[in-house]
Amino acid sequence: MIINGKEISLKVKDEVKEEVEKLKEDGKRVPTLAVILVGRNPASMTYVKNKEIGCRYVGIGSIKIEMSEQTTQEELLKQINTLNADCSVDGILVQLPLPAHIDETIVIEAIDPKKDVDGFHPVNIANLFLGKASLLPCTPYGMMVMLENIGYDLEGKEVVVVGRSNIVGKPVALLALSKSATVTIAHSRTKNLKAVCQKADVLIAAVGQAKMFDDSYIKEGAVVLDVGMNRDANNKLCGDVDFEKCKDKAQAITPVPGGVGPMTIAMLLHNTLKAYKQRENID
Repeated sequence: MIINGKEISLKVKDEVKEEVEKLKEDGKRVPTLAVILVGRNPASMTYVKNKEIGCRYVGIGSIKIEMSEQTTQEELLKQINTLNADCSVDGILVQLPLPAHIDETIVIEAIDPKKDVDGFHPVNIANLFLGKASLLPCTPYGMMVMLENIGYDLEGKEVVVVGRSNIVGKPVALLALSKSATVTIAHSRTKNLKAVCQKADVLIAAVGQAKMFDDSYIKEGAVVLDVGMNRDANNKLCGDVDFEKCKDKAQAITPVPGGVGPMTIAMLLHNTLKAYKQRENID
């Protein structure tokens, strides 16, 4: 089975759209997402544009704040503080990566945790660790939604996450653990990595290396979630998994593009609505 991320993400967005339309019918204000873009990184500009398109689709308000590459850290923090204090703004996202002279950790920590729709603030990560309700990191959250949509129950399953980033690897491991999976976090220094991966009922590839995982890494009938976004030797977009070699051996697998990627924006919109409802005390 090929897990269609575009189809599942559309389902999530349509659910958000329906709720936003109901808010409008009830005469309530709509949720609003503010995105800060520092510099002119082409990939970042594309991501921000896609987020704007997503907001328009579901009916969420969208504010884009563009700042120059020379923006100081102090100027960026001042802008974040302004948005923190703005009662009409429910979600704040600072597009990463930031220019080298700006400390991403300080910037993320400056965002009000209740408006941190990326789910990166230490308060939200701590709540995830403790099993408390929080705004979840969008890509890991999206993967959990994908598994739910194909009817896959993680309870008792062996999950191997290859990659230990704060954005994907660590939070998706915690989310899988919360579903009663047995979780292994592997990385570049893991000994016998292939043997570790071969144990996985669910393999999550998040290393950023084009087609690193071929069919020898996965066991028959495994579910494979590919977070990678790379370019192969022909400059064609591809994941960390060699899709063509693995698709027939896997029970279910995400393609690149069209797999995990679309879920990130869908869950961002979901988080913005959730942040709005929490601030407005709406169940």
